[in-house]
This record gives sequence, structure tokens and C-alpha cells, in this order.
Amino acid sequence: MSQRQLLVIRHAHKRKGGCSVHCACVRGGFSRGVCWSWCINAGRTREGKMVLLHVLFEHAAGYALFVVKEAEEIGMLLPQVEESVLSVGKFNTIVQLTAFLPFKSAQSALENINAISEGIIHADLKLFLETNIPPSGKKRKVVLGVADGKIGAAVQEELGVSCQTGGVVAEILRGIRLHFHSLVKGLTAQSASKAQLGLGHSYSRAKVKFNVNRADNMIIQSIALLDQLDKDINTFAMRVREWYGYHFPELIKIISDNYTYCCLAKLIGNRKELSSESLEALEEVVMDSAKAQAILEASKSSMGMDISPIDLINIESFSRRVISLAEYRKGLQEYLRSKMSQVAPNLAALIGEVVGARLISHAGSLTNLAKYPASTVQILGAEKALFRALKTRGNTPKYGLIFHSTFIGRAAAKNKGRISRYLANKCTIASRIDCFSEIPTSVFGDKLREQVEERLSFYETGEAPRKNIDVMKEAVAEASEVTAELKRKIEKKEKKKKKKEKRRLEALATAEEEEKEMKAPSNGEENEVVKKKRRTSDVSENGVSEIPPTKKKKKSKEVMQEEAEELPSIVPEVTQSGKKKKKKSKAIEDE
Repeated sequence: MSQRQLLVIRHAHKRKGGCSVHCACVRGGFSRGVCWSWCINAGRTREGKMVLLHVLFEHAAGYALFVVKEAEEIGMLLPQVEESVLSVGKFNTIVQLTAFLPFKSAQSALENINAISEGIIHADLKLFLETNIPPSGKKRKVVLGVADGKIGAAVQEELGVSCQTGGVVAEILRGIRLHFHSLVKGLTAQSASKAQLGLGHSYSRAKVKFNVNRADNMIIQSIALLDQLDKDINTFAMRVREWYGYHFPELIKIISDNYTYCCLAKLIGNRKELSSESLEALEEVVMDSAKAQAILEASKSSMGMDISPIDLINIESFSRRVISLAEYRKGLQEYLRSKMSQVAPNLAALIGEVVGARLISHAGSLTNLAKYPASTVQILGAEKALFRALKTRGNTPKYGLIFHSTFIGRAAAKNKGRISRYLANKCTIASRIDCFSEIPTSVFGDKLREQVEERLSFYETGEAPRKNIDVMKEAVAEASEVTAELKRKIEKKEKKKKKKEKRRLEALATAEEEEKEMKAPSNGEENEVVKKKRRTSDVSENGVSEIPPTKKKKKSKEVMQEEAEELPSIVPEVTQSGKKKKKKSKAIEDE
């Protein structure tokens, strides 16, 4: 487009004050929608008001508000102008930074980004916009450009500021994102990238940590692994059958179970070495004396080829691997059962752990399954058949994954569709109870299962089932009792934990006190030694001891009289004993 055409369009807008059918933009080959956007960004509305466009940019460092000096939609669509966004100098003529609010801490940045991702206006953002966006007047209209439509709707609802997304705003935000570190003073490219990296890590960590579906993820992974193990064990067992069948082909007809066959291939090895002594070991594996006897007789008259010891070693090692995989599968199924009883006990009680886990896995999470209507749950897993039927205008499928439940198999052919519809209805109720209940219990699941059993008997015998309202009343009464019991148990556990923690803290406190006491006497002894040294030094210097005399206790008069009476009898004895001691000491010296 030439400069003259642009001037003609601009003149037409200034003269008419907005777009119309006979606008110069339409005559120039532009649509009315593009022209209307150009009118807003050129600075005039249809009513003739001047428009001031602000752009909000959310960065890891903080919130930034830019005012658009001059931006035209028609010009923005040109490749030359798109290229000019890449240079900082040219881009500075289009936008200007009006305000910047840096985040106070990493925690504050994480809170703000969580709010933005959910389409909620944080208190910081609200205060920032209220203080920095000028109010709209009679002659001027303020428009805020945002990247996300949810944030725009929230801003418009709370602050009453009209928002715009896409078009010119998208191009301006692209330029701001590219040159943000140069548009904000004091912010370098390195610090901006560090802020983005840190916030990205903390945001991802928080999302993983506070994921609502983290318990469902374990069920999804375990059921996927269980299905994969079933396929692999089946393939490997068929390989063992074919490989060992060259040596002992009669064993395939006698034993049909893959796990038992692998155990026998490992136990028997060379069929020629099999004797009546190994009959007990065969009975332990097969759990049937007749089959064990048949294996023993077949080994004596087998048509199989001879096999080398190296081949037997390889077959045994491979069958050992298959056995270990089968045992691991049993452990994994127990783990899945325990997980389902914790996460979705009602669904597991109603339809079984494996089918319930498949429904959760196919839906993506328990929350998604709870959101589905009963009609969707009924054909969940049969999407291919449904779309084929819609395409060919044939009959739509009656059931999907719920076909693997025992109820549909037990129903008659004419009642399969009806029972599948009824079962899907009960599955949706059970999944919603599991998803939104605080303390999960299997009471509702058991009652719903009873209802399905009654409906089956109604189709077969005509016996009328109980009303749903009566069954639910019973379930609510039982569930309240069970939840009260569980709450008591949880409270007891918490009390025990608190007591243990208290004892541990007391033990730590007593240990610290003992350590302090052990340190304190050592310091006291040192002080006493120092005091004694000082006293001895004073005695050596002055020749007089400064040790204070010990205080004597006052005696009663009666005690004084008794001592006075005893003294004369004691004194001679003391003198005699003193003389004897002197004589003894002299005799010892002479010797």
C-alpha cells in the first residue's frame, strides 16, 4: 500500500469519526472488522472519543504497564512493520513504560503466576492496575491490552476497564517480550533469564506437588503396566511352549495354563530323567495327582526329539524369567486393589478393581470420570465402534469397558443393553461420591451393587426391586456410622502421634539437661581446685591459714550432762590404749 492511500484512509477517518459502509478503508480493500480495529488503535472510536491503549505484560520479575504511542492495525499487518519490532530503536517509538511493579519475593511471584494461570486477579495486580491506569472520561476512553482472554474478562468485571486481546496487542506483546530487559531500567538479560528459570522451576514443582490427580496417576500407571504384563507374559509363555514342545510335545495337551507349564518346564528339564521319585514334586506344581501321573507316563513314551544340555539351560532360564514376571503381576494386582480401595472404594465395590481402574485410566482421572454423564460412561472405550456406526448409520454400541464386568455377562442377550445402561448410571454415582467425599468408604458401592443384583433378578424372575430413595437412606445412615468410626480412629492415631512426639521432645530435653549437668560439675571442680590453690598460696605467703572454722552445733543441757558423766570412765582407757600403741610401735622399730 502506498503512502498516499494511507493518508486518504486517515483523512476519511478524521472526517467521519469512525467506520461506515462507505468508509475509505472498505473502498481501499479492507474489511470492516480490520478497519474498526484500526480505528481504535489509530486513536478514535465510532463515537469520536480518543482511545488510550495500555498493554499489561506479566514477567517473572514483576508486572509492567506500557502505553502505546502509535499503533495501527493496517500497518501492523505489513511485513516491514513486523520486522521493525525486532529492533529496539524502532520499537521504542511505538511503546513507552509507564509503571513497573517488581515481585517482593519468589513466593509472591509464585502466588501471582498461580492466580494468572487460573484466570484470577491477585491483590497485587489489582492494586497495580488501580493506581496506574487513568480513568476514562468523556473525551477519552482507556483500553487495556492483555495476552489472556480470561484475565481480560476478570479485569473488566472487577475494575470496569475494557480489555482487548489479539491483533495489535499480540504484536506489541511480542516486541515487549523480546526487548523487556532493555525497556526496564536496572534489569539485565541475565537477571531476567534467571528470574524466569527460577519461577518456572517453582511453578512446575508446585503443580506436581499439589496435583489433585496424583493418587489417580498411580492407578493409571499400574493398570497400564498390568495390561502390558498380560500381553508380555502371554507372548513369552507361548515362546516357552513352542521351544520346549520340540523336546516334550505331549505336555502342551496335558497342561493348558501358561504359568503351570513354565513351572513344569523348569522342573522337568530332560524328560528322560523323569522318574517315579519326582511324582510328589509334579503333584505340588500341578495340584492334581491324575495329571502328574499322566505327565510321568507321557514322558516315557514321548515323540519329542532329544535336546542338548545347553538348550535345556536356556529354556530353564527363560521359563524362570516368565515365572518371575507372572509373580510380579500378582503383586501388582494386589497393589492396584489396595490403591483402588483408598482412592475409589465405591467404584471398586460396584464394578471391580480392574474395570474401575480402566475407566479411570480411559477418562484421564477420577475427576474427569465424575464429570462424565452416564451415557458417556456406558460407551467409554467403544469410541471407534460409535463413530463407525454414526458414519455408516448403523446401530450404536451398547457398552464399552463396562462389558468386562460380571453383570453384563450374566444378563440375557435381550437385557444386555438395559443392564449396561443401568450399570453406567450407578458407576457415575459411585465415581462422584468417591471424587467429592472427604472420608472415602465402600458403603455406597455395596448398596449400589445390591441394586444392580436386584435389577438383574427383576429381569429374570420379575421380582420388584427396592426403591432408590429407600436404599440411599440406608446407605447414608450406614455411611455416617462408618465415617464417625473412621474419624475416631484417625483422632486416636493423631493423639498417639502427638504423644510419641511429646515423649521424643521430652527425651531430647532431658538428654540436653543431663549434658549440661555433666558439663557443670566439671566446671565446679575446676573452680574448687583454683580456690584451693589460692588458699595454699595465701598460707605460704602469710604463714596463717585463712580457712574459716566450722560451725559447731549447739547441744542441749541433758546431752552435756551425760557427756560429763561418761568422760572420767573413758579417759583412763584412752591413756592405757595410747601407752600400748607406743609400746607396739617401739617393738616394730626394733625388729
